[in-house]
Amino acid sequence: MFDRLLAYIDSVKARDPAPRSRWEVLTYPGVWALFWHRVAHWLFEAELFLLARAINHFSRMLTAIDIHPGAKIGRNLFIDHGFTVIGETAEIGHDVTIYQNVTLGGTNPTNGVPGKRHPTIANNVIIGSGAQVIGPITVGERARIGANAVVTDDVPEGATMIGFKARSTLVPVETWMREFMPYGTPCDEAAEPDMRRVEALEKQLTEMQRELEQLRQKLPESEAERRSGTAE
Repeated sequence: MFDRLLAYIDSVKARDPAPRSRWEVLTYPGVWALFWHRVAHWLFEAELFLLARAINHFSRMLTAIDIHPGAKIGRNLFIDHGFTVIGETAEIGHDVTIYQNVTLGGTNPTNGVPGKRHPTIANNVIIGSGAQVIGPITVGERARIGANAVVTDDVPEGATMIGFKARSTLVPVETWMREFMPYGTPCDEAAEPDMRRVEALEKQLTEMQRELEQLRQKLPESEAERRSGTAE
């Protein structure tokens, strides 16, 4: 038990450079949210639903993280900061990292029959801050969900999802093979060539719009000069 706790703390330190010691990791709200969820989930499995809910509400008040007692969570989940919501039928694998303001949300079944409504997150997934992963979809192993992405379809293994509605981007193999990518979002030096081309086109479009506006401002003056020359 103690060895597993040390392994978990060390896994957090490996993904977050901020803590100076293992003791500091024990102050993290995500660590306590996971601890109380283990208790609530055990009660939920024992069909002590009301007591499990009470533990869930207590944990949410302490940590600002809401994990439904029914959610299934693997080893070494790291929730960095708070305001994260994980739904009842969500399933999370091992070594998953979730940043602040993330929702693993569910759909509302039209037939009124409860079932799998929330996402399944495979091992080693990183979900960036503000991301919304909605519905009974599967996020493949080592996938990255970029900040503020909205994901409603299955995510292939190793894909990086960005945007609203999220689309998959191709990431260079050297980036894909990295053990960890903060916030699940490639930085400029690691961004794929396609994204750099899109950024360059956006800059060109902005410059063309600026030049067009300048031409529009000059047109009345040119027209007035032309008419004045005709009159003479």
